Amino acid sequence: MEQRTGFDNERYLKEQTAAILERVKKFDNKLYLEFGGKLLFDYHASRVLPGFSPNVKMQLLQQLKDKADIILCIYAGDIERRKVRADFGITYDADVLKVIDDLKTWGIDILAVVITRFDNQPAAKIFKNKLERRNIKVYTHSFTRGYPTEVDVIVSDEGYGANAYIETKNQLVIVTGPGPGSGKLATCLSQLYHDYRRGLKSGYAKFETFPIWNIPLKHPVNVAYEAATADIRDFNLIDPFHLETYNISAVNYNRDVEVFPVLERILEKITQTESIYRSPTDMGVNRAGFGIINDEVVREAAKQEVIRRYFRYACEYIMGFVDKETVQRVELLMEELKIKPEDRKVVDPARKAALKAQKKNKGHEGIFCGAAIELKDRSIVTGTNSPLMHAASSLVINAIKELAEIPDKIHLLSPNIIESIRVLNSDILNAKSVSLDLEEMLIALSISAATNPTAQLAMEKLKELQGCEVHMTHIPHPGDEEGLRRLGVNLTCEASFSTKGLFAG
Repeated sequence: MEQRTGFDNERYLKEQTAAILERVKKFDNKLYLEFGGKLLFDYHASRVLPGFSPNVKMQLLQQLKDKADIILCIYAGDIERRKVRADFGITYDADVLKVIDDLKTWGIDILAVVITRFDNQPAAKIFKNKLERRNIKVYTHSFTRGYPTEVDVIVSDEGYGANAYIETKNQLVIVTGPGPGSGKLATCLSQLYHDYRRGLKSGYAKFETFPIWNIPLKHPVNVAYEAATADIRDFNLIDPFHLETYNISAVNYNRDVEVFPVLERILEKITQTESIYRSPTDMGVNRAGFGIINDEVVREAAKQEVIRRYFRYACEYIMGFVDKETVQRVELLMEELKIKPEDRKVVDPARKAALKAQKKNKGHEGIFCGAAIELKDRSIVTGTNSPLMHAASSLVINAIKELAEIPDKIHLLSPNIIESIRVLNSDILNAKSVSLDLEEMLIALSISAATNPTAQLAMEKLKELQGCEVHMTHIPHPGDEEGLRRLGVNLTCEASFSTKGLFAG
């Protein structure tokens, strides 16, 4: 059974391309377009808007590549503190390298990387050296003097003028970064300042998918954006400037609304003319709302995303990454939408599997974990941990058996291979646990498939797990988490550890 579609990707791509090119025409020289959100693999958007391609921005760039230059920004502080992009489990600086590589596979080259708010941080200097030694142009911009209130200082040679000018070729300049706070806006405005000093009349605009300005403020899709940014305290509101000027309600978010009066003054100071924008919504070229073709489908998908965010933040809280207020903010959003964690279909089956394993092994030491997956036909498969394998491993084994219609009593893994891995873990690597995590199980399965046609048949079903919903009753072991990420499932887990020990090595 295929997932219902709520979003027309082709219509969106056509409308978005036209909107950007139309905005370019408004300026004599260049348009500096701030690209918000994820440039590649925007899984949040694809989850809340079923039918949205995670790489639609890349498709957009391909259509514009002969008309656009691309600049990547990264905040030096994010490099220094090794900020992680959660969906890939990689740091922001590694994500910049990945984006550069991914763009090349699509036939697109970046013009330069800008390290923003640079103050000779050691890790940022190393990153700069690494890029330059791979023949990538790197610029460093320091913190803008006077920002955000002293406009006369900001718009001067001491402010934006202190930043190096980036030479560009095309009329459209796309400025993007791995996440919020990357310094994209400051880079755009620095370029704008230098252009006007040269007598070149350029402009600025913003492209972000969320929040969607032309759907209701409390629409679940917009609430899901608030849930996704609960850790940085973003919240949506009706754009007061747009309402006052046009008497039209448009949704925007707090940071854009708060900064608009200052940004308007900065733009007018740079250009020495009245701004063409009357509201932060005016600055946007966002057409995502026009791609929604089934409101019921996207509403339900967005509600499910809010629940996923709740589980994620609850786990990050007990691991020390976020504070209690972040979790409470998402709990309040769930109350607004009248949803609860158990409305995620895989939650109860995972909990019941763990409870069943606990009763079955009554008297045994250890924590018994459950896991559940919803397959594409909406059926639910469960798994639990055992002395042989982790819960994630047994879940995947059971799921691919179900898909391949292999009877439960038939074993897919060779006993010799399992014993060899056990000896490696216990006798050679001195590991505390000898049960197979998911990565180890997948390796064992691939080896077994070389001589076992049944294992080969099951292994071929792994690709059918992509996009399936998974829930676990504990925070997964690194080998389980990485394996599930590679399989492309949407994972949530309870804020509970799988072991009583503090070190999970």
